[in-house]
Amino acid sequence: MEDIHIMEALGKAKVVVKNGKVVDVGEPKIKYCPLFDKHRGIKEIDKESIRKNIEFRIKDFGLFTENRIVEVEDCIVGFGTSEIFMTALRRGLLDAVVIVADCAGTVITNNPKLVQGLCGRISGIVKTSPIPKVIERIEKAGGYVLDPKTAEINQIKGVEKAIELGYKRIGVSLTNLEDAIKCKSLENEEIKIITFGVHTTGIDENPEELTKYFDLITACASKMVREGLKGKIKAQIGVSVPIFALSQIGKELLLERAKDVEKPILINVEDLPCLKGRQPDPLI
Repeated sequence: MEDIHIMEALGKAKVVVKNGKVVDVGEPKIKYCPLFDKHRGIKEIDKESIRKNIEFRIKDFGLFTENRIVEVEDCIVGFGTSEIFMTALRRGLLDAVVIVADCAGTVITNNPKLVQGLCGRISGIVKTSPIPKVIERIEKAGGYVLDPKTAEINQIKGVEKAIELGYKRIGVSLTNLEDAIKCKSLENEEIKIITFGVHTTGIDENPEELTKYFDLITACASKMVREGLKGKIKAQIGVSVPIFALSQIGKELLLERAKDVEKPILINVEDLPCLKGRQPDPLI
């Protein structure tokens, strides 16, 4: 049976993987990312560098294959979505998170190592096929797969299931404002949904709405996020590809994560955003 996986990867290029092989790489919208330059030495994002990077991920930790590693503790970056969620679970700020994983789709878990393993080295998963051996390992590690038969990606259904499972403080990764609004509508006196906006390159939304419905958001290569949220940011981590806290709980999650980072950290008070050094190019 053929399995097909589609991800928007480096430069938000569409990458198609079938049966563990990269079969198609689209044109990247971004030509330079300071994070991939720093961690992988990629000076220019093009089809070939994207292909090589995805093939490395497939070989290194089994991305899109039955060899997929699902639990890890090592962090490639100090502050990313998975790292922030991982620390929040460990410290009890969150009861569970709703994430997206290749080979499984939407996953609910309270296992910090599973969050880091599934999300630490993926980009925007658009579509994925279920791989039973991977799903079995995820479930054994304390993950609830929303639909093991189809690997459906549906974060709203994931949050609803997390509530059904009895979780009260739920973090969820989201790629659009519409889903954030729907997730926030599920809150009540007992249930708190912490929304984390990811994969924001190219989004075009009302900044006021982003502030209202997202607790945390990554800037990625978004011009709108960098410019539209001026004066609305409560805390910021990173300066080239920053993450912004837009609420008090978002600020608490960022500061809590800072306690786990071993490298020296500068904490300062200033107008945000603070954008220094090389930024992604172009911003869109």
